[in-house]
Amino acid sequence: MLSLGCARNLVDAEVILGYLKEAGFTVSFEIAEANVAIVNTCCFIREAEEESIDVILKLCRLKEEGKITRIIVCGCLAQRYKRELLNELKEVDAFVGVGGIDKIAAVVKQLLNGRRSLGVFGRPEFLYTHRSPRIFFTPGHFAYVKISEGCNHRCSYCIIPTLRGKYRSRPMDSILKEGEALLNKRLVSEINLIGQDTTMYGQDLYAQNRIAELLAKLAGKAKARWVRLLYAHPKHFSQKLMSVIRDEPSICKYIDLPIQHINDKILEKMNRRTSRKEILSLIERARKEIPEIAIRTTLIVGFPGETDKQFRELLDFIRDAKFERLGLFKYSRQADTLAYDFGRQVPEKIKQSRYDEALSLQQDISTKINQGFLGRELRVLIDEQDTQDKGLFLGRSEADAPEVDGCVYVHSKKRLKTGDFVQVKIIDTLEYDLVGEAL
Repeated sequence: MLSLGCARNLVDAEVILGYLKEAGFTVSFEIAEANVAIVNTCCFIREAEEESIDVILKLCRLKEEGKITRIIVCGCLAQRYKRELLNELKEVDAFVGVGGIDKIAAVVKQLLNGRRSLGVFGRPEFLYTHRSPRIFFTPGHFAYVKISEGCNHRCSYCIIPTLRGKYRSRPMDSILKEGEALLNKRLVSEINLIGQDTTMYGQDLYAQNRIAELLAKLAGKAKARWVRLLYAHPKHFSQKLMSVIRDEPSICKYIDLPIQHINDKILEKMNRRTSRKEILSLIERARKEIPEIAIRTTLIVGFPGETDKQFRELLDFIRDAKFERLGLFKYSRQADTLAYDFGRQVPEKIKQSRYDEALSLQQDISTKINQGFLGRELRVLIDEQDTQDKGLFLGRSEADAPEVDGCVYVHSKKRLKTGDFVQVKIIDTLEYDLVGEAL
């Protein structure tokens, strides 16, 4: 099986494999070892769509060569383009949308019994629980826990609510039981909480935001290990949540705060439901209350109607905010979103130019921030050993989320174990990464 896209998609893929193993199938992460190939797709931006299509076409070629016998396409691309894909990709044996995850074993059985051209979609209402079977793609020392599904925001550039449905929180008890199992049975060193909007957690189930309570309860179970909150929408970021992150030792002093832009007119057109003033206030409060905080954000350049002046305002904001981590995207025009029909679409050449300029600025900021760690000691979670140098290990500090942020290269005379926490003295710095020696 292959999984494309974000960590939320990865959890879906892990549950899919769990259902297949529970049904008696032998599962593999290597397509070359399988006769039924499954790809879990993404279509959040154009590049993700293109990657998904490329992978599907490669699988089709493998099928033509007789190296695999069946192809199943799952996930967002299947959900979004079900009719088109059924008509155009005859080599694919089945398409399963995001609402059909728990039907995957039945689909495979039907295909192996001779059925073809299956389409299983349904309403996007599936929500896994702590009882759902799961086979992890992630290494044994960290895991993702999806606390919710869907989204109610309807940002004008985003297709997710159409594909994933309305916001649905998992019951807190289910999340805590999953967390306990990960900590006590799988023995993970880090739990990463994810969702389309984690700070809205509980609003639908309990008529109030309960993410701070959930974090505090998980932190109590984690003890000396890490709990990290990702995808925290600024609109719902409460003082109570800030206090829990500040006060609980097990919670990473790290805020993933997707802002997307800082100009009020652009934010309004994006339907972000927040403002420049609110964003600046939140960042200022985080820096003041949690001096060691690392703030990650994502920003979009080239949104329809973005003027050079508005882009300059964004650059000034990046320069002043000095984000420790920044994910930068060019606006991707998506059909079936409000922004698709907006006038004054920014030409691709200008989008690329703005992207390059903003990225260069952030590289300079990141370089200077990292230089400030020279000579300091950090607690580092070891992720893996370098394949070429047995004395070199790759790890992450509290300021680095898995798979999206930087790393710490750790030199050690003794062998370090994956999943261990190690005190490291920083001896060199790079643009996005640090270099240190194990103490």
